[in-house]
Amino acid sequence: MTALSAGIALLPFVLAANEPGKEILHPVAVVIVGGLISSTLLDFLITPLIFFKFAKSAALRAITRQAAASQ
Repeated sequence: MTALSAGIALLPFVLAANEPGKEILHPVAVVIVGGLISSTLLDFLITPLIFFKFAKSAALRAITRQAAASQ
């Protein structure tokens, strides 16, 4: 929600590249929006994939131990 609201707030600066007075703010807004998009994608896609790749066997062992202990 925070990234979405920041992205929406910066949208006028990103879209107003050629308007006078926006020469300094436009590049800053583009960098910030790009960082918000890339960090969101990393958070939602890459982190779970890395966890699945490296922690799958440990998670499965923990689940089987928990199931054996509850019986």
